[in-house]
Amino acid sequence: MSSSRDAADPENSASHEEEVDDVANNSFIESLLAEHLEAINGEAQDEETEDDTDDQGQELEAENGNQVDYDVEVEVQEEVEANAAGGTRNAPGRRTHSEPYIYNFIQNLLLILGLTVIGRRQLMQLLQNPDVGRLFRFIQPNNRGDDDDDDDDDYDDDDDDSDGESWIPARWGRGRRAKPDPNRFPKVPSEAGTSLMKSDIFGSNEAHAVTSNDRSGVGKKKKLAMRILDRELAINSLAKQKLNQRLMAQGMIPASNADVIIHYDQPVYSGQFSDDGNFFFSANKDYKVRMYDTSNPYNWRYYKTVEFPFGQWTLTDASLSPDNKYLAYTSIQSTVCLAPTDPNDKGDPYSLDLSGREERDPGFLYRRQRPFGIWSIRFSGDGRELVAGATGGSIVVFDIESRRVLHRIFGHSDDVNAVCFADKASPHILYSGSDDTTLKVWDTRSMGDSRAAGAFIGHIEGLTYIDSKGDGRYVLSNGKDQSMKLWDLRMVMPSGEFERIQPSRRVATDERFDYRWGTYDQDDWYQDPHDNSVVTFRGHKVLRTLIRCHFSPAASTNSRYVYTGSEDGKIFIYNMDATIAGTVDVRAATKGTRPRRPGGPTWDYDDDVSAPWRTCVRDASWHPNAPMIVASAWNGYGMQKGTCTVHSWNDGAEEDEAEPKMGLRVNQELQTDPAFYEDEPRLDAAARQAMRRTMGLRNARRGY
Repeated sequence: MSSSRDAADPENSASHEEEVDDVANNSFIESLLAEHLEAINGEAQDEETEDDTDDQGQELEAENGNQVDYDVEVEVQEEVEANAAGGTRNAPGRRTHSEPYIYNFIQNLLLILGLTVIGRRQLMQLLQNPDVGRLFRFIQPNNRGDDDDDDDDDYDDDDDDSDGESWIPARWGRGRRAKPDPNRFPKVPSEAGTSLMKSDIFGSNEAHAVTSNDRSGVGKKKKLAMRILDRELAINSLAKQKLNQRLMAQGMIPASNADVIIHYDQPVYSGQFSDDGNFFFSANKDYKVRMYDTSNPYNWRYYKTVEFPFGQWTLTDASLSPDNKYLAYTSIQSTVCLAPTDPNDKGDPYSLDLSGREERDPGFLYRRQRPFGIWSIRFSGDGRELVAGATGGSIVVFDIESRRVLHRIFGHSDDVNAVCFADKASPHILYSGSDDTTLKVWDTRSMGDSRAAGAFIGHIEGLTYIDSKGDGRYVLSNGKDQSMKLWDLRMVMPSGEFERIQPSRRVATDERFDYRWGTYDQDDWYQDPHDNSVVTFRGHKVLRTLIRCHFSPAASTNSRYVYTGSEDGKIFIYNMDATIAGTVDVRAATKGTRPRRPGGPTWDYDDDVSAPWRTCVRDASWHPNAPMIVASAWNGYGMQKGTCTVHSWNDGAEEDEAEPKMGLRVNQELQTDPAFYEDEPRLDAAARQAMRRTMGLRNARRGY
């Protein structure tokens, strides 16, 4: 009966065949995994029983008669002394298997079964197989073969604040036989940074007034209220009044509470104020740049939106001209779009081809044949040139007026993720930061031979961003080794010396950390013996994306700090001695401020419905004239949306008595939307009506 019914019903027959195939496939996978694990366990037992003096080890033989070598030794000798000697990380005579090995093993299983395309949920179900989990635990960096019966004690999933992050191991990487020196990290506070804080180059140290009531003689800092009184009375000398104003500014660090939360439908990749503070732009994954009038930093106005036609994946960078008239923005292509910022100019942006080729048919096929993609773009100080960092280690200098490429050099062995000019007043000296772990200095007047003027080395993983102080001397960099570094141009390494040490100072490319997945194992960090940085800042997380860092502005902070985004949803603000001056918790300020909308892509391993609220601050910008900072982030459930949040100094107040209230939620055109408050349980009908009335008055005042 059953067979005849299946024959009469093709759908039931097909589903039955699929079910049989699934059972056969699962059995085949389990048999392969069992065979692989048997080989692993057999080798482990062999190593336990072999004589301690035998250094060669024994290879396993497969029981089916074929000679198969299972070399799953993944422990690597990574002594700090070996790194200091310029050696590689791998112990001689050993072949390591880490992430590519395990990934290829699973991929081969899928290919054998014909599963060339598989959904994320199906793949995760396969990876959650206990046998596959045993394979991952076998190669975890924290499992170093120690005589410890409790493997969980050595595993730190580092997700105390992650609200249900993936179970995937922190890092598919290499184990070690011995823990590195715990004292290898740079000292905090940094002595060099402390000297900089005393030099008046990075702010001023506040004098402690000693009174008759201070029996300790240490003194106390003057309170802000007294400084404001001194400013209003103006009884001090002009020099003291200026110093008093600078000290007031550098003490006003923005708080975590958000004044305004601007919600976007796609992640935000970059957001920056203009040098005069009158303009703000945000670059998004939807290939659009939104511009805002911020001449009044506490009352923004939406300006206009420009789009990158035929972009690839996302917008990678944007740069505003010194006169605020043009905005250059890029995607992973060799074309730069140049758009006027005038809100009355509704025309299409200009396209600048940085490939150096003659103009051809701008059809789709030609666009697919682009020679490189641009990761970073910057205007020169005079606004006449553009410099771009691109894939393949290339740097391009482009003359805007003549529309021709002045220089295109291959100055790095890997992608150039960031470029900037050293001095805003001069277009001659520029910096470039690359995935090859180096930061190089170039003179545009002598770039023809692709020879750098000098190099900064100290990062042990690729650089994600660089920022110049604008004085022609100091430059800041963020690295995938979870550190930020300050450099002094006077300490640059000559190119000749760099070329002599370059062949032996770096590990193989395939051993570098893939910052896009998992977390960084701090045991992998070591001090580069040729490090010529001034200060190293640690504490933030440079994961998932190319997170950016900046110097704080002179007027609003007295150039006192450096700050960076972080994958854990915060902005870290550092003193120059590497101590943390403050943090802005963007995740806490935005969590739950947008209702859940099932569907759409997510940036973690959770499905769309159960994805937790996650935040990754990719960029931040401190207002040049006000105690205000804007965080540009990937945000929302599964990080599938984006936000720009405005944080200002509020003297520790949790609530603002002024209108509108803190935490106002608006869309990308600064229009208030009651839909953003749907998940707010404390709003009753009367409160919602009052909120709509306030929103209507605010929109009417702004002309919406």
